[in-house]
Amino acid sequence: MKVNDFIQFIVFVALLIAITPPLGKFMARVFQGQTTFLHKPLGWLERLTYKISGVNPREEMTWKGYAIAFMVFHVVGALVLMAFQMTQAWLPLNPQGLANVSWHSALNTSVSFITNTNWQGYSGEVTMSYLTQMAGLAVQNFLSAACGIAVAIALTRGIARRSSASIGNFWVDTTRAVVYILLPVCVIFTIVLVGQGVVQTFSKYIDVTTLEGLKQTIALGPVASQVAIKMFGTNGGGFFNANAAHPFENWSPLSNFLQMLSIFSIGSALTYTYGLMTNSRKHGWVLFATMLFMFVALTSISLVSEYSTNPVFQQAGLMEGKEARFGVFNSVFFSSITTSASCGAVNAMHSSLSPLSGGVAMLNMMLGEIIFGGVGAGLYGMLLFVLLTVFIAGLMVGRTPEYLGKKIEARDMMMVILAILAPCASILIGTAISAVSPIALASLGNKGPHGFSEILYAFTSVAANNGSAFAGLNANTPYYNLMLAVAMLIGRFAIIIPIFAVAGSLAQKKYSPPSSGTFETDTGLFALLLVGVILIVGALTFLPALSLGPIVEHLMMLKGQTF
Repeated sequence: MKVNDFIQFIVFVALLIAITPPLGKFMARVFQGQTTFLHKPLGWLERLTYKISGVNPREEMTWKGYAIAFMVFHVVGALVLMAFQMTQAWLPLNPQGLANVSWHSALNTSVSFITNTNWQGYSGEVTMSYLTQMAGLAVQNFLSAACGIAVAIALTRGIARRSSASIGNFWVDTTRAVVYILLPVCVIFTIVLVGQGVVQTFSKYIDVTTLEGLKQTIALGPVASQVAIKMFGTNGGGFFNANAAHPFENWSPLSNFLQMLSIFSIGSALTYTYGLMTNSRKHGWVLFATMLFMFVALTSISLVSEYSTNPVFQQAGLMEGKEARFGVFNSVFFSSITTSASCGAVNAMHSSLSPLSGGVAMLNMMLGEIIFGGVGAGLYGMLLFVLLTVFIAGLMVGRTPEYLGKKIEARDMMMVILAILAPCASILIGTAISAVSPIALASLGNKGPHGFSEILYAFTSVAANNGSAFAGLNANTPYYNLMLAVAMLIGRFAIIIPIFAVAGSLAQKKYSPPSSGTFETDTGLFALLLVGVILIVGALTFLPALSLGPIVEHLMMLKGQTF
């Protein structure tokens, strides 16, 4: 690593810490219904949305009502997005005359984008029309991100409220997330990206003649606006197949840095929002510090592995599959950020990472979206482990576990365990079935442990609602489109529905004053125990699978063996 790489790492962390309090405070005011500086210019849009949809913003919901609204909204969104894809050949804004999308690819893509996974088994520039990209995919980028934030806020209210039957209003939370948070930052970021050279146009593709005298078609489109929300919303779905490795999506070193920072910004700020809304600001910082510690530690392992000498090639810092414009560090750093944040955007091929670096990318996702994670998903994913840690601590001292004045009971823990284990089961079962199915193995690009890693990475990515690809696996087949769609649904809704149940249960409970036996959750000791629980659960669950893939591949590499 060069000195500049260390400086960039430090500047990135410093800026992340700096933007967390002001953005977190702003979001707390938005979701507590307080006036902000954006209410005057944008308040009309919020009120208009309620008027058109017939929503009463003063009417709150029980957790069941919130959950039903959440599910209905997603079902309708999936059907609309499928309709866009399967009829795009007959709709406007299709200057290239692209054909309708097959039913299984449309189904997979619809599930992918409503679940904030944004897994793409297709090449965007030769599959999706401008209208589908904008009115379909980009709209769901906003809505799925807003829904993730709404879930985190609903759980926050459940923890903060006392003897309450409601946890807020889904329609209000989602509307405010879009109007006051996602839209403003994305409009500004779009302008910045255009200034950096990212394309934003409705022009048709351009045919040019290369220096060799060959014809080449240059794909264009309304790219910058989709890149902005794909990063701030931790969606990751690229306009082009090459995603953030394409110069029209990621033009310069500055745009690359800003895109990485934008991926973490809202997720990190929500920890501060949580601290304010639960009146436990110090605990919010403990959550932030835990996330940051795990990110720095795992990223360091990935960088050390990538810069270590590869015995097969007798060289360190291999450039194969990396982003040539930005170098090894920015390729590896980007991979660590995107898999930590459940974003899915890539500026390099993760299949070309060293075995341990690829393993770290998988582990980031396997831990359950808790290292900042997707917007909203990172916070509620971490809070699941917080509740598990508090429960374990309570068992250690032989008393009923308490968290921020609420007693954690057996029913609550059943929901927490279900939410933690459901995506784990989806990853392992899906990988196991595919590893022995001829129809699945036919899609592999490699044999041996690396081929197994391709399958494991795919199911990990979709079940964690990440969406990044390992490369090498042809996933745009009926088998993988259907199997991965099921994994996405489990990874999203089998977590969120139990979270709603936990939020409703905690909201109804009375406040229990702290006593001498209460385990404090705003100390370094709690952070250490929290990290231990996260790693133990992740290690015990996924170590066997990782051993069959990246770990054995690393051991083979050390012996100079290839496959």
